Amino acid sequence: MSISAFRKGAAAIAMTATLAGCMSGPAPSNYETALYAPQQLGTGRAGHPRGDWVQATPVARGAPACDWRVPRELDNYRRARVEEFADINAPLAPGDRVSIRVIGDPDGLSGTYVVASDGTVDLRGIAPTRAVGGSPEMLQDRLRARLVAANLVRPLRNAVSVSLIEAAGVSVAVSGAVFEPHAVRAGERSPELRSVAAGGIAGDDNTGRTVSAAIRAAGGVRPDADVQRVYLIREGRYVALDLSGLVHGWASQDIPVTTGDRILVPSRRCFDAGLVRPTPLTPPGIRVYMSNLTRSANNNAGAAIGEKTTSLPYGTRLLQALVAANCVGGSYMQSDRRAVLISRNRINGRSVVVERDIETLVRDATRDADDPYLMPGDAIACYDSRWTNLSEAIGVVSQGLGAVTPAILLDNAL
Repeated sequence: MSISAFRKGAAAIAMTATLAGCMSGPAPSNYETALYAPQQLGTGRAGHPRGDWVQATPVARGAPACDWRVPRELDNYRRARVEEFADINAPLAPGDRVSIRVIGDPDGLSGTYVVASDGTVDLRGIAPTRAVGGSPEMLQDRLRARLVAANLVRPLRNAVSVSLIEAAGVSVAVSGAVFEPHAVRAGERSPELRSVAAGGIAGDDNTGRTVSAAIRAAGGVRPDADVQRVYLIREGRYVALDLSGLVHGWASQDIPVTTGDRILVPSRRCFDAGLVRPTPLTPPGIRVYMSNLTRSANNNAGAAIGEKTTSLPYGTRLLQALVAANCVGGSYMQSDRRAVLISRNRINGRSVVVERDIETLVRDATRDADDPYLMPGDAIACYDSRWTNLSEAIGVVSQGLGAVTPAILLDNAL
């Protein structure tokens, strides 16, 4: 190989690499039904500086015709009034501790009892008495009737008294427009708190045994949730609860739950930015995956990406997370970078990838329309600027020339 031929080849390689370094990768492709929020579509210049997005779905457009319908599975249940559920204050559940006192008790029936897993309380001399789903007053009436029928007490009005000592955690199934639909334990307490409750203090108020607490335990409501119609299903009946007050700061219909309850949060099939913030119904924070493997930061540890930066308050937008990932700022040659947001449509499960020019997003006044909210489990990746790519391309060519030069010298010597 002659030196002249080598120089021509090297020049071609250098030009190709230089052009490749200045070019940007193709815009991410998404299915039309993958878009979840209006900010993912991008309506301003900051949203899609390269290429056009596909047409948005009604969910992404935030169309006024938000869907609402009664879930068909409720056809199998009878609708009840809220008072039928709310009148029962803190329904008893398995694991609850109750104090039972019997007047003139020569048989030692008085004491502290734990509601069994089958929902009953077992006193000597009578059959197990059902306690689950009712109030302590209901259990008191049932015990009095049975003890009187068994001739163990006189038919006095105050022959038996029942009071709650400790309200244990309960199992509740949560489904619908929540981030983690599954069976949860609402109001579960640590052993330390349970030992305090067992110290003879009468009465208990387990604030974790409510509809809102069960929804939070299931990850909180999604932005498409209908918080004005949350359905609580219990023993063949259901009731519609308006929990919007917990989001907007006024009175709501949050009521206690018991074992076996089901909570169904319907979807409106449209994005409500008012639900993307910490509230009693939404998650306080989210975990986001970040990658900033750039020339200025060769690894995530060097980019100061750790547990505290990837755990963000709910309501954080892409640009704020890019600052946490050290993708914003620096020299101008390195600041012209791009970022992608990898998310998922929470309604149909389709993945969506959003690309943004970081510097355009910082400087353009339309940034709010193009700056997506982050959802739990989203991922962010930063790409090098064109200048950094050019520098890398020149470095690769220089390395190639350095490796080939000894071979050329040896070929000319021969």
